Amino acid sequence: MMRTVKYAILGAGTSGLTAMGVIRKQTDDFVIINGGALGTTCARVGCMPSKAMIQSANLYHKRHMLSEFGLSGAEKLDIDTQKVLERVRRLRDRFTKGVQSGSTDTLTEDQFINGYAKFVGPNTLEVNGEVIQAERVIIATGSRPVVPEPWKALGDKLVTSDEIFELTELPKRIAVVGLGIIGLELGQALSRLGVEVVGFEMLKSVGGLSAPVAIDKAIELFSKDFPIHLGAAAQLENTDKGVLVKLENESFEVDMVLASLGRRPNIDLLQLEKAGVVLNERGMPSFNINTMQIEDKPLFIAGDVNTYRPILHEASHEGKIAVLNAISYPQVKGYERKTPLGIAFTDPDIGFFGVSYRDLDLSSSKVVDFNLERNNGRAIVMAEDYGVICLFGDKETRRLIGGEIVMPHAEHFTHLLAWAVEQDMTLLELIKMPFYHPVLEEAIQSALYKLYIALYSEEERGMEAELTVIK
Repeated sequence: MMRTVKYAILGAGTSGLTAMGVIRKQTDDFVIINGGALGTTCARVGCMPSKAMIQSANLYHKRHMLSEFGLSGAEKLDIDTQKVLERVRRLRDRFTKGVQSGSTDTLTEDQFINGYAKFVGPNTLEVNGEVIQAERVIIATGSRPVVPEPWKALGDKLVTSDEIFELTELPKRIAVVGLGIIGLELGQALSRLGVEVVGFEMLKSVGGLSAPVAIDKAIELFSKDFPIHLGAAAQLENTDKGVLVKLENESFEVDMVLASLGRRPNIDLLQLEKAGVVLNERGMPSFNINTMQIEDKPLFIAGDVNTYRPILHEASHEGKIAVLNAISYPQVKGYERKTPLGIAFTDPDIGFFGVSYRDLDLSSSKVVDFNLERNNGRAIVMAEDYGVICLFGDKETRRLIGGEIVMPHAEHFTHLLAWAVEQDMTLLELIKMPFYHPVLEEAIQSALYKLYIALYSEEERGMEAELTVIK
């Protein structure tokens, strides 16, 4: 038996639900197929539960700072980590139910299929024994944590970000292997909740940073929370008591390992080759990042599964691009992508926007950095005068093109600067913006002024700079 539909959406995550929301305004002739848990990666195992854990951890950590402000008694504060984890799961369930109640819960049995789809021919899918012929297909099957096969022998001594929020008790000692954004966030949070944490990263960087000054500052600051080992692969060995983490010249025994090695696209079981798609050596199809179209086919790929920018706001944007082009197929339109924007909710925050340092053409760019230490009044009175702001400008256009920030509250400043890049603002336009006193934004002003000086000659700056810039 074969069913025919106009649209098939594979995956009920952020991209898939975004696409479905557009389609159902036009037609009921669609099916959405989802294997595994509902609720989106962000709400279920990503953004939201991690932020709930981080919030508790940071509030508890502030007890160390209270004496600076003349407040005593903080040493008597205690924390119930079981209740912390219960709150994390309670909020997680709230967010996932909210996603479901506004989306999949409103679908008919014919519109929603719980199962894993695979291609059995061009535009032809099979799921749970049913064959579905779809005119257009949107692939939004998401991703899963990377776990090396030998590590699976560790059993429940190994967790990923998909499992850690299910713990009812925290281990005494944990190794965090992989210090990208997720590993750094969770490593710091666990340390502040009282777990003995040791971190390992093959790269000589943390938190997705690539600017040398930002990397150095981040390592300096985060090493205060837990020891960090960079530039070497960690080897794991099962022991009677826990897990032995081995480097070339030293080893560490822990109770549990948090594997944070990135995520793998859920594309390997789709059998895309049976849809007539050519796959590369990594098993990925060729697609256009501005149309989300695979080759010239009525197939569109959006969200984490395409690995381009695996972040929620990008997944939503890609879902919109994919569905608009699926609707208009065979006519497709290229849409401009948003300015790159990323944030790690650590303390201090990490933010990066626009062109990354690793992709800069240093011959045509200027790079400046501004150190917050003792350089911003508002930060000083809040005891938050630490971190660095790195900004990148284009020599020819004099525009801000990117940057990396390691400082408290960088989640907000990263947005402001990403908006400036999106608007193609020059440094002269930026320094003319009003800045109140005393605020943390004055640190951004100081960094912008340094970049302005680097991009404009003294003659070009002239009287206009004197009138518009507070030095």
